[in-house]
Amino acid sequence: MVAVAGEDTTVSVRRHPAYDADLPPAVLVHGLGGSSLNWAPMVGELSGVLAAEMVDLPGFGFSPPPHDGDYSVSAHCRAVEGLIIGMGRGPVHLMGNSMGGAVATRLAARRPDLVRTLTLVSPALPDLKPQATALPTALMAVPGFAAALGRFTRNMTPEQRTRVSVGLCFGHPEMLSTQEFADFAAEYRRRLGLPYMVDAFTRSARGVVTSYLERGPRSLWRQAAAVQAPTLLVYGRRDKLVDSRIARRAQGTFPDSRLVMVPDSGHVAMLEHPRVVARAVRDLLAETGKPASPAEAG
Repeated sequence: MVAVAGEDTTVSVRRHPAYDADLPPAVLVHGLGGSSLNWAPMVGELSGVLAAEMVDLPGFGFSPPPHDGDYSVSAHCRAVEGLIIGMGRGPVHLMGNSMGGAVATRLAARRPDLVRTLTLVSPALPDLKPQATALPTALMAVPGFAAALGRFTRNMTPEQRTRVSVGLCFGHPEMLSTQEFADFAAEYRRRLGLPYMVDAFTRSARGVVTSYLERGPRSLWRQAAAVQAPTLLVYGRRDKLVDSRIARRAQGTFPDSRLVMVPDSGHVAMLEHPRVVARAVRDLLAETGKPASPAEAG
């Protein structure tokens, strides 16, 4: 892990053991309640292709909470923007999952100079008819709900909490190996010890819900239509949090897009089917032309 300090916040970045700075740069942004670990399996499949920076958004993973307490989609967007500028390696291949997909969409629309390609896995784009299984997550944005839920779940072990989370995010949670489940539970146990964990989750959930209601130039759908970068959209047919039927709207909105549906995947295809998503990313890179490495670009 490396820490990158920006003007307003500090974020931690995870790199694969085979990280090669001479490869084209990529920045990967996790979803609500996730961390940089969510991208590790797929990044392993892309070893030798991209120099991937897996970001822990402020308040998640190993990143401290933001100094100003702002967990909005725009604030997360500024944190990722600051990281890319601070690295001095843009434009990058930007990827985002769920909330991270909303963050990446906003950044690609606002700063096309920083984004070479865009990959979105089940992005949290506005859908005012969410699936019933997504309602508890959305309700975290309601004042008082998080505290009530905390009282209800206070006697649950990290393993029990992890099982609920995996069941919600994976299309086939029963396929998760014992070791993978143990790793997820260990990370959950670590995060439960952080005094700001609930606040980061609750305020970020509120930020996602708020972004769904934004209109005009701040509308995420309008910003999606303004994205100039070639875009890869990945959706799971068994997604319980983002209705995969919205994929066609997304494909019709992003100007230069291609769509990959993963039939057996849930909300985190890059975790559940890393080879499938990595292959789609490779295809995107091949289709859009092999990008110059930082050394060649300089």
